[in-house]
Amino acid sequence: MSRSTSWPPRTTVRRSASLRTLEFTLERSGLGPVAGVDEAGRGACAGPLMVAACILRPQQLKSLADLDDSKKLSAVTRDRLYTAVTKHALAFSVVAIEAEEIDRIGIHVANLRGMRQAVAGLSIRPGYVLSDGFAVPGLPAPSLPVIGGDANAACIAAASVLAKVTRDRVMAGYDDLHPGYDFGVHKGYSTARHMARLDVLGPSPEHRLSYRNVSDRLA
Repeated sequence: MSRSTSWPPRTTVRRSASLRTLEFTLERSGLGPVAGVDEAGRGACAGPLMVAACILRPQQLKSLADLDDSKKLSAVTRDRLYTAVTKHALAFSVVAIEAEEIDRIGIHVANLRGMRQAVAGLSIRPGYVLSDGFAVPGLPAPSLPVIGGDANAACIAAASVLAKVTRDRVMAGYDDLHPGYDFGVHKGYSTARHMARLDVLGPSPEHRLSYRNVSDRLA
């Protein structure tokens, strides 16, 4: 290494890249490809925890311009972005941690396990991983937690969309398996409508029995 070269490489961060700024900076520093990882369903009391990892291509595509925190997007926009991400991403992976496993190991451990599995499932090994909000030990590459990551890094936002849309579709499918709970409406979150149906029907096989608002309704 020459005297003029320092480590880690120093790269100018350009705000004009918007949500791609952090990814582009890591890429230019020789630390790519950069994967983002995020989850959907952590706060629900029924259904799986869905975790996704995604590596976007270097190009800034118009079809991905609306990437943001999936919770801020309309269902129509999320579906459109889901199609664009699955079509144009360099690699992506989605895994589900079912309610039974969440009850057994706890939601935080389940979240960490899901993130490790999602990253390991990528067809391309990442050089760096960005996670949303907290550190994830045991990843196969250096990683960095990004506060508000799905609103500040496009690869995390893409993972958020993949996880959210996949989970919403799974929950809608539960309407046929477990009629009466209206899973397609509330998606397993603790809304008044969900709690009212739970009061009438009791917990289904998709409910997380370790959650107090569910366990309190056990017969």
